[in-house]
Amino acid sequence: MKEISTILIIFGVLIILIGLLMRYTSILSFLGKLPGDIRVEKSNFKFFFPITSMIIISIIINIIIRIFKK
Repeated sequence: MKEISTILIIFGVLIILIGLLMRYTSILSFLGKLPGDIRVEKSNFKFFFPITSMIIISIIINIIIRIFKK
């Protein structure tokens, strides 16, 4: 049980760091603007579903998990 809590804390810190990077730098500015990200804008309606960005983030997180497991 202690291992799970450590992993969750590490992922929380990573998410905060990625959020800060996205907020204050342009390193990850391509996320949300990739081909495959769905964006619908009408006069008073905006819908944004970053499917491609979510898949890339999922792959990166999966790689990080596999590295920490070994």
